[in-house]
Formats: sequence, C-alpha cells, structure tokens
Amino acid sequence: MGMVSEICRKITVLDADQIAVLERAGSVLGLASDLAYAQVTVYTWARDANYLVIVAQAKPNTCLIRYKPNLLGATVLAVEEPLVWRTLTSGESISGEREWALGADVLDMRTFPLRDDAGKIIAAVSFESSAEETAAGTTSALIETAYLLLTAAPAPVASDGYRPLSARDGIIIADERGRIIFANAAAGSIYKVLGVGRLIGRRIYDRLINLRVAQQAAATGKLCETELEISNMVIVQRAIPIIHGGEVLRIIVIVADVTELKKKEKELLIKSAVIQEIHHRVKNNLQTIASLLRLQARRTPSAAVKAALRESVNRILSISVVHEFLSQQDTEVIDIAEVTKNILDLVIQNMLEPDFNIQTVFNAQQVVLASEQATSLALVINELIQNALEHGFVGRREGLIGVDIAARDDSYQIEIYDNGIGLPPGFNVQTTGSLGLQIVRTLVETDLGGTFQLFSNNGTHARITIPRMREEGL
Repeated sequence: MGMVSEICRKITVLDADQIAVLERAGSVLGLASDLAYAQVTVYTWARDANYLVIVAQAKPNTCLIRYKPNLLGATVLAVEEPLVWRTLTSGESISGEREWALGADVLDMRTFPLRDDAGKIIAAVSFESSAEETAAGTTSALIETAYLLLTAAPAPVASDGYRPLSARDGIIIADERGRIIFANAAAGSIYKVLGVGRLIGRRIYDRLINLRVAQQAAATGKLCETELEISNMVIVQRAIPIIHGGEVLRIIVIVADVTELKKKEKELLIKSAVIQEIHHRVKNNLQTIASLLRLQARRTPSAAVKAALRESVNRILSISVVHEFLSQQDTEVIDIAEVTKNILDLVIQNMLEPDFNIQTVFNAQQVVLASEQATSLALVINELIQNALEHGFVGRREGLIGVDIAARDDSYQIEIYDNGIGLPPGFNVQTTGSLGLQIVRTLVETDLGGTFQLFSNNGTHARITIPRMREEGL
C-alpha cells in the first residue's frame, strides 16, 4: 500500500476506487511538479468536513521554490486554504497568490479539481510557482499540461518512464494536433546544435526535428523512449502521451543530451577491459615464474631447497588466483570464499603425497574485500593450509583440513583447522622462528588490521579476525 492510500484510509472518507485515482495521480506527482516548475500539493476532505488533508506533495527538481513544507497526512482548516476549498466545493480552476510568512516569497497559486471515475470531485491539486517562473509567460501551458498528466495517469504507472526530470532536461509539449506549443531553453539549445532554430509552431511530424518517438506515442497511446545519434550527439528522447477518452490531449517529449555521459561510459568500459587484461597478464606471468621454480626444484639435489622452492611456488600461485578472479570481472573486489576454495585445492594438489588420504571441510559465507586486502588474505590462507599439510600430520597417512569463513556484525572471521598432532609443547606464535607464520602475523596485523591466533584443539586451529571497517569504502 502506497503513502497516499495509507493516509486516505486513515483520515478521509474516500472509498477504495477513489483512493486508487489519487494513487495514480500521486505516482506521477514528481514528474508533474518538474514539468510545471511548481510545488504541487494534493488536498482532500478530512473526516471532519472543516478540515483538509494533505495526501501528496512534490517539490520540483527543475527550479528553486522556497516553500513551507507540509507533513503528509497533516490537516489544515479549510478556511485557511480558501482557493483549495473553493475548488473542492465548486470544481472550478482558481488562480491567486500565497505568502507563507510575512516577508517571504509570494507564490502564484493555481488550483484544479481531481475527480473520480464517476466525475465526483474527490480532491484539489495546487500548483505554486515563483514570480520569476510566472513572469516567463509559459507557466500557464506547463501547469495545464501537468494537471492533465495527473488526471490521465495510467494504471499501473510505468515508474521508470514517468521518472522525474532534471534542470538539464529539454521539455517539448505538443497539442492534440501534434503542433509544438512549448519548448524550454534546454530543448532549444539541443536542437539549435542540430540546426533547428525554432521549435514552437513546428509539428512533431517535421522530419527536421526528428521526433518519431512522439509520433509513435501518439499512434499507440503508450509511453515511448529511444536513443538517437545525430551530428556527433547522443540524444535520449522520452515521449509521454496524455490520453483522455481515447483521444490524445498532449504529448510531452523529454529530450536529454547524453553525449558526455555515453563518452564517459565508453571510457570506463575501455579502462575496465584494460585493467582486466593487465590482471590476466599478471596471472600468466606469475604462473610462468611458478613453472620456472618447479623446474629448478626438480633439478636440485637438496631436499631443503626443494621444500623452499615448493613453498615459494604455492605463495606465487595463491597471488595468481586473486589476479585470475580480477581478470574475469569488472570490479576490483574479490569474494574470499571463492579464492579460499581455489587455494585449498591448489595447495593440496601441489603438496599432498600420493599415498596420503586427505579429507576437506569447507563452510563459507560470502565475504567481499578489495583486491589489495584479498591478496594479503590469500597469502595468509595459503601459508596456513600449507603449514597444516607439512607439519600437522607427521607420522600419519590420513587427516582432515577444514575452513570456516563467517561474516559477523563488526568483523570477518576465517578459521583453518586440522585434526593432526597439534602444536608442540611450549609453542608461542609470537616467538616462533617459522617464516611462514611470521608472514601470516605481519600480513594479518599490518595489512589487514586484524588479529591472529594459533592454538591446539584436537589438532591445530588458526583463527583470523578482520574488522569489517576495512571494506566499508568498497
């Protein structure tokens, strides 16, 4: 249920069909306000006939209106809104002025009736314009068109097509015969570049102004939108027909020059493609380095050198996994769960002895980090899985390695554990001489701003906690 419906059901005596009429009008109120360069407010009778209820209100994006805001659902004495009251009781369109406070801007005010499907007056809509807009001499045509839009709002409204305007949008209005009766300065500027000196008085069927979208809207009675490339410009045209009794009363055409926007979008696409290609090449280069180190390991007779080279290969490949993900997407963020699963499979493939039976358990929630943090965490996870395989199962022919990744309110927690022999007596993670664990501590505490714990619990258990504030800028 929309805001208009909720207010009407609580405070007014309108029935469901009448409320539906106001809902339809309310759904295009923002566009009507922008189109009229006016603040638009919808009033109806409260349950107490001495009061009026404000059921909808919109302030324009196309101009500055200094106004006194009203709370939706607020009631006002009918005698305090004489123009609105007269329109509600007589059904007439009335013009006047309003001054919200002594010394404040005087607004020109016009009120119109809103009727239900049976023709009964159920509400009044007021348009309040600044003196500057009124002096421009086009306010009347704009307000009348905006009012027609409210009375003929379709159901259901295509909300995107009826989206509000901006101050840069061109506005063109054609009458029932397809003759242009209004064009604002923005529309004039766009068409001047296209070689059209004057729009008012032309017809939408004029080939020079290229308004086939308006012709289509008039023929089908439906909102139409298109994008054109003309004279090195990219123009978006949106045509909104106002239909009453099966007849076209007005056609509103919104014209926007999106040339620069499209240019920026193209530049971003190119930049994204270049970045993805760079990540792809980095991944390939890292894998080449890993291959060279494997070749070196096979040629050395030293078992210690072989082990060191194998560890280096895994570290390099864990970084390449991150770049592989980045090469396949157009954002600089990484899902840690996916990376961790790949690293777990990679390390087991490279380090596991052929006759060792390993079981893996993997439970992960989605955790998304920037690529820089993801690279550091990938190295950490690689070291811990590698340590578990290398030191956790000495003297055994089978074991289990598990990974849990959880997102908490203020942190991410990654736990890597095994069911192996556990830590040696007197082990202290702060003083250990293990290069791998020193790398882990440095990356977790310095790069990720987190904490690292390592303890025995039916095997070895590592816990990494990263504050969520590290990813707020994504």
